[in-house]
Amino acid sequence: MMILYNNLPKLDLHGIDREYAKILINEFIEDNYHLKNEKVIIIHGIGSGILRGTTQEVLHRNKLVNQYKIDNFNSGTTIVELKKRN
Repeated sequence: MMILYNNLPKLDLHGIDREYAKILINEFIEDNYHLKNEKVIIIHGIGSGILRGTTQEVLHRNKLVNQYKIDNFNSGTTIVELKKRN
């Protein structure tokens, strides 16, 4: 991972099944939103793409997420920008 993202909160989903990953992602997003973090990292790995797809599905539906994208330098990682909290 690039040095640029070293200090961002991270959630590592390696070894987690799809249903548990959905719960963890939503809790991680909510916690970081309340902590007023603007960006977070979700590590889903490359593998067969199941966790990447699950991650994108959850992020797409989460109202606290402003935008997200696969890291250009590591396709096993998604960078998430959270909505700003007042």
